[in-house]
Amino acid sequence: MNSRCEWTWYDPVLVEYHDNEWGVPLHDDQRLFEFLILDAFQAGLSWSIILKKRENFMRAFSGFDPSKISKYNKSKVYHLLQDSGIIRNRLKIEATITNAKSFMKVQKEFGSFDEYIWKFVSHKTINNRWKSLKEIPAKTEGSDLMSKDLKKKGFKFVGSTICYAFMQAAGLVNDHVVKCFRYNEINKYSIRKK
Repeated sequence: MNSRCEWTWYDPVLVEYHDNEWGVPLHDDQRLFEFLILDAFQAGLSWSIILKKRENFMRAFSGFDPSKISKYNKSKVYHLLQDSGIIRNRLKIEATITNAKSFMKVQKEFGSFDEYIWKFVSHKTINNRWKSLKEIPAKTEGSDLMSKDLKKKGFKFVGSTICYAFMQAAGLVNDHVVKCFRYNEINKYSIRKK
Protein backbone atom coordinates (compact mmCIF):
# COMPACT_ATOMS: atom_id res chain seq x y z
CA MET A 1 0.00 0.00 0.00
CA ASN A 2 1.20 3.50 -0.83
CA SER A 3 2.32 5.60 2.10
CA ARG A 4 0.45 8.92 2.08
CA CYS A 5 0.13 11.97 4.30
CA GLU A 6 -1.70 11.14 7.54
CA TRP A 7 -4.19 14.01 7.25
CA THR A 8 -6.24 12.07 4.71
CA TRP A 9 -7.52 9.80 7.56
CA TYR A 10 -8.42 7.38 4.77
CA ASP A 11 -11.49 9.52 4.05
CA PRO A 12 -12.19 8.69 0.35
CA VAL A 13 -12.80 12.38 -0.51
CA LEU A 14 -9.54 13.50 1.13
CA VAL A 15 -7.60 10.58 -0.36
CA GLU A 16 -8.82 11.46 -3.89
CA TYR A 17 -7.90 15.13 -3.38
CA HIS A 18 -4.52 14.29 -1.82
CA ASP A 19 -3.55 11.81 -4.52
CA ASN A 20 -4.57 13.93 -7.51
CA GLU A 21 -4.63 17.63 -6.64
CA TRP A 22 -3.00 18.72 -3.39
CA GLY A 23 0.37 20.31 -4.00
CA VAL A 24 0.22 20.11 -7.81
CA PRO A 25 1.57 23.44 -9.15
CA LEU A 26 -1.34 25.46 -10.57
CA HIS A 27 -0.90 28.17 -13.17
CA ASP A 28 -4.48 28.51 -14.41
CA ASP A 29 -6.07 31.73 -13.10
CA GLN A 30 -9.58 30.30 -12.76
CA ARG A 31 -8.32 27.30 -10.75
CA LEU A 32 -6.20 29.60 -8.57
CA PHE A 33 -9.30 31.72 -7.91
CA GLU A 34 -11.29 28.58 -7.05
CA PHE A 35 -8.73 27.57 -4.41
CA LEU A 36 -8.65 31.12 -3.04
CA ILE A 37 -12.45 30.99 -2.58
CA LEU A 38 -12.51 27.47 -1.13
CA ASP A 39 -9.68 28.19 1.31
CA ALA A 40 -11.50 31.29 2.56
CA PHE A 41 -14.70 29.29 3.10
CA GLN A 42 -12.69 26.58 4.86
CA ALA A 43 -11.60 28.98 7.66
CA GLY A 44 -12.79 27.41 10.92
CA LEU A 45 -14.03 24.25 9.18
CA SER A 46 -12.54 20.99 7.95
CA TRP A 47 -11.26 20.69 4.38
CA SER A 48 -13.34 17.52 4.01
CA ILE A 49 -16.57 19.55 4.45
CA ILE A 50 -15.47 21.98 1.72
CA LEU A 51 -14.51 19.22 -0.72
CA LYS A 52 -17.86 17.50 -0.23
CA LYS A 53 -19.58 20.78 -1.13
CA ARG A 54 -17.18 21.70 -3.94
CA GLU A 55 -19.61 20.94 -6.78
CA ASN A 56 -22.26 23.03 -5.02
CA PHE A 57 -19.80 25.92 -4.65
CA MET A 58 -18.97 25.67 -8.35
CA ARG A 59 -22.65 25.82 -9.28
CA ALA A 60 -23.51 28.58 -6.80
CA PHE A 61 -20.52 30.75 -7.72
CA SER A 62 -20.83 30.71 -11.53
CA GLY A 63 -18.11 28.13 -12.09
CA PHE A 64 -15.71 30.30 -10.06
CA ASP A 65 -15.72 32.93 -12.80
CA PRO A 66 -14.43 36.16 -11.18
CA SER A 67 -15.97 38.41 -13.86
CA LYS A 68 -19.46 37.00 -13.12
CA ILE A 69 -18.99 36.94 -9.33
CA SER A 70 -17.77 40.56 -9.32
CA LYS A 71 -21.24 41.61 -10.57
CA TYR A 72 -23.18 39.87 -7.78
CA ASN A 73 -25.62 42.19 -5.98
CA LYS A 74 -27.55 42.11 -2.67
CA SER A 75 -30.25 39.96 -4.23
CA LYS A 76 -27.66 37.36 -5.25
CA VAL A 77 -26.13 37.43 -1.75
CA TYR A 78 -29.59 36.79 -0.29
CA HIS A 79 -30.08 33.91 -2.74
CA LEU A 80 -26.70 32.38 -1.76
CA LEU A 81 -27.61 32.64 1.93
CA GLN A 82 -30.59 30.37 1.20
CA ASP A 83 -28.43 27.75 -0.56
CA SER A 84 -27.98 24.79 1.82
CA GLY A 85 -25.44 23.24 -0.56
CA ILE A 86 -22.74 25.75 0.40
CA ILE A 87 -21.42 27.35 3.61
CA ARG A 88 -23.99 30.08 4.32
CA ASN A 89 -21.77 32.70 5.88
CA ARG A 90 -22.60 36.27 4.84
CA LEU A 91 -19.08 37.61 5.52
CA LYS A 92 -17.47 34.87 3.44
CA ILE A 93 -19.98 35.30 0.60
CA GLU A 94 -19.47 39.07 0.53
CA ALA A 95 -15.69 38.55 0.73
CA THR A 96 -15.90 36.31 -2.35
CA ILE A 97 -17.49 39.15 -4.34
CA THR A 98 -14.87 41.62 -3.07
CA ASN A 99 -12.11 39.11 -3.89
CA ALA A 100 -13.42 38.63 -7.43
CA LYS A 101 -13.10 42.38 -8.02
CA SER A 102 -9.62 42.49 -6.47
CA PHE A 103 -8.59 39.38 -8.44
CA MET A 104 -9.52 41.09 -11.71
CA LYS A 105 -7.54 44.20 -10.76
CA VAL A 106 -4.49 42.03 -10.09
CA GLN A 107 -4.95 40.31 -13.46
CA LYS A 108 -5.02 43.71 -15.16
CA GLU A 109 -1.95 44.94 -13.28
CA PHE A 110 0.23 41.83 -13.70
CA GLY A 111 -1.19 40.25 -16.86
CA SER A 112 -2.43 37.26 -14.85
CA PHE A 113 -3.04 36.32 -11.22
CA ASP A 114 -0.61 33.44 -11.80
CA GLU A 115 2.21 35.88 -12.57
CA TYR A 116 1.44 37.84 -9.39
CA ILE A 117 0.93 35.02 -6.89
CA TRP A 118 3.91 32.88 -7.93
CA LYS A 119 6.30 35.80 -7.33
CA PHE A 120 5.96 35.03 -3.60
CA VAL A 121 7.97 31.83 -4.19
CA SER A 122 10.17 33.24 -7.00
CA HIS A 123 8.09 31.29 -9.57
CA LYS A 124 9.27 27.92 -8.26
CA THR A 125 7.65 25.46 -5.85
CA ILE A 126 9.28 25.32 -2.43
CA ASN A 127 9.93 21.63 -1.79
CA ASN A 128 9.90 21.19 1.97
CA ARG A 129 11.25 18.03 3.54
CA TRP A 130 8.88 17.35 6.43
CA LYS A 131 9.17 13.95 8.08
CA SER A 132 5.85 14.19 9.93
CA LEU A 133 2.61 16.13 10.02
CA LYS A 134 3.71 17.78 13.30
CA GLU A 135 6.55 19.60 11.52
CA ILE A 136 4.33 21.33 8.95
CA PRO A 137 3.70 24.96 9.93
CA ALA A 138 0.30 26.67 9.86
CA LYS A 139 1.92 29.76 8.34
CA THR A 140 5.32 31.01 7.24
CA GLU A 141 7.14 34.24 6.53
CA GLY A 142 6.12 33.78 2.88
CA SER A 143 2.44 33.40 3.72
CA ASP A 144 2.71 36.45 6.01
CA LEU A 145 4.02 38.51 3.07
CA MET A 146 1.36 37.14 0.72
CA SER A 147 -1.41 37.88 3.23
CA LYS A 148 -0.20 41.43 3.80
CA ASP A 149 0.04 42.14 0.07
CA LEU A 150 -3.36 40.58 -0.77
CA LYS A 151 -5.00 42.67 1.98
CA LYS A 152 -3.31 45.77 0.57
CA LYS A 153 -4.87 44.89 -2.79
CA GLY A 154 -8.34 44.71 -1.21
CA PHE A 155 -8.74 40.95 -0.63
CA LYS A 156 -10.68 39.66 2.40
CA PHE A 157 -10.35 36.37 4.35
CA VAL A 158 -6.71 36.10 3.36
CA GLY A 159 -4.96 35.80 6.73
CA SER A 160 -1.55 34.14 6.80
CA THR A 161 -2.94 30.69 7.75
CA ILE A 162 -5.46 30.79 4.87
CA CYS A 163 -2.68 31.93 2.52
CA TYR A 164 -0.46 29.04 3.59
CA ALA A 165 -3.29 26.54 3.03
CA PHE A 166 -3.72 28.11 -0.44
CA MET A 167 0.03 27.80 -1.10
CA GLN A 168 -0.13 24.11 -0.18
CA ALA A 169 -3.23 23.45 -2.30
CA ALA A 170 -1.97 25.32 -5.38
CA GLY A 171 1.51 23.80 -5.27
CA LEU A 172 3.48 26.90 -4.33
CA VAL A 173 4.85 24.66 -1.60
CA ASN A 174 5.19 20.88 -1.61
CA ASP A 175 4.15 19.89 1.91
CA HIS A 176 3.68 16.19 1.30
CA VAL A 177 5.78 14.44 3.93
CA VAL A 178 8.91 12.85 2.41
CA LYS A 179 7.67 9.29 2.96
CA CYS A 180 4.44 10.06 1.03
CA PHE A 181 4.41 8.60 -2.49
CA ARG A 182 3.28 12.00 -3.83
CA TYR A 183 6.32 13.87 -2.51
CA ASN A 184 8.70 12.83 -5.31
CA GLU A 185 5.95 12.92 -7.96
CA ILE A 186 5.24 16.59 -7.13
CA ASN A 187 8.97 17.31 -6.88
CA LYS A 188 9.49 16.10 -10.48
CA TYR A 189 7.25 18.69 -12.10
CA SER A 190 7.33 21.51 -9.61
CA ILE A 191 9.75 23.75 -11.52
CA ARG A 192 7.92 26.39 -13.51
CA LYS A 193 8.56 26.31 -17.24
CA LYS A 194 8.86 29.91 -18.40
